Amino acid sequence: MHPDLAAKYDLRVPRYTSYPTAPHFGPAVGSDRYGEWLSELPTDAALSLYLHIAYCAEMCWFCGCHTKITRQYAPVADYMDCLWREIDMVAARLPAPMAAKHIHFGGGSPTILSPDDFVATIARLRRRFVVAADAEIAVELDPRTADEDYVAAMAGSGVTRASIGVQDFNAEVQQAINRIQPYDVTARVITWLRRYGVPEINMDLVYGLPHQTAESLKETIDLAVDFQPRRIALFGYAHVPWMKKHQRLIPEAALPDMAERWRQYETAATRLMDFGYVQVGLDHFAKAEDEMALALAENRLHRNFQGYTTDNAAILLGFGASGIGSLPQGYVANEGTLHAYKQMIRAGRLATVRGIGVTADDLLRRALIERLMCDLALDVEAVCASFGADPEQFDSALDSLAEMEADGLLLRQGRRISMTVPGRPLVRAACAVFDRYLRSGEARHSKAV
Repeated sequence: MHPDLAAKYDLRVPRYTSYPTAPHFGPAVGSDRYGEWLSELPTDAALSLYLHIAYCAEMCWFCGCHTKITRQYAPVADYMDCLWREIDMVAARLPAPMAAKHIHFGGGSPTILSPDDFVATIARLRRRFVVAADAEIAVELDPRTADEDYVAAMAGSGVTRASIGVQDFNAEVQQAINRIQPYDVTARVITWLRRYGVPEINMDLVYGLPHQTAESLKETIDLAVDFQPRRIALFGYAHVPWMKKHQRLIPEAALPDMAERWRQYETAATRLMDFGYVQVGLDHFAKAEDEMALALAENRLHRNFQGYTTDNAAILLGFGASGIGSLPQGYVANEGTLHAYKQMIRAGRLATVRGIGVTADDLLRRALIERLMCDLALDVEAVCASFGADPEQFDSALDSLAEMEADGLLLRQGRRISMTVPGRPLVRAACAVFDRYLRSGEARHSKAV
């Protein structure tokens, strides 16, 4: 892409893992409202469960997650005691035991858990929910802290997918982001995962890191592909030191400029597709036979707080400090401060401190944005028809895309739009025209690429 277009459209816009997006959540939705929403859920609806393990053994300076550093296990054990209580409280407020189709452990670092506590957590979920026999159980895995006993515990508990954090194999880049993870450490964990029968392996890579170049990133991709992961996520580093103070430790002079950042993205995407991976949406790549690639081809891909997903559950329950959930009535977010989270749970209160109820207009706009984010194409009339809505209301939004169309970033035919290959990385900027909340929260979002 020409640098002038990159500068023109690389704006601060949401990642659209929800709509309305998290900056617009407020205190009107708290513990009591969440409890009411849980009690109103239809008993035949399928659930997706997200568990946030809010501790890491070491701070990676690029990290944008909610986490706390500890070298002792006592704080982790204390936290898990509260998380288990929260599972019990949420389950007790449901109208009946409900089916769970997806379980995702994120963080922080789930691999900071002891094998026994991981097994106990899965067992508790199986007691409180009806975990489907074919449920996907996914764990974000840090190869630096996962040992063989932990991998064996994962496999024995029914884990079906491991998402391995790599970021970059280059030693200079690793040093600059304070994540020293030699190639052999990653290779060892992948050997264990395959030995114990965890069937699906994903890998997370990041571009836009200090000292990274398009050439060095290409080398990282070649090494990653040698492991034959089913999916590879290629995320852009979001440098927001005003929000994440530890990012001030990253040498800003070593960060790639905008033109180099774009070159990294385009080089990496091309290289992955050369290896036969299918590009999925903005930042995911999957083998052609993988369920995510199949969902893309069949227009049934979805997007939630974990990014692109094949999970079609209408309800996501989030557990742990900063955990976020999505229900038919709206979104909920837990207290992010560990001490306050634990206080609320131990007082017998759900830890929800903010959220937002969704309106019919929100649901319609969410569907428009999700289809454009997932399919890179949008038929406004078809989506509106499914809601019984008048598509004419979005004509001005579509007209506002004229400049992107003139710049060759998208094509428009009436009320249909599709992103071009050069426009794909800027799909979030196109989605933003349907976002009626954006102006009041745009300063808190990351750049488009």
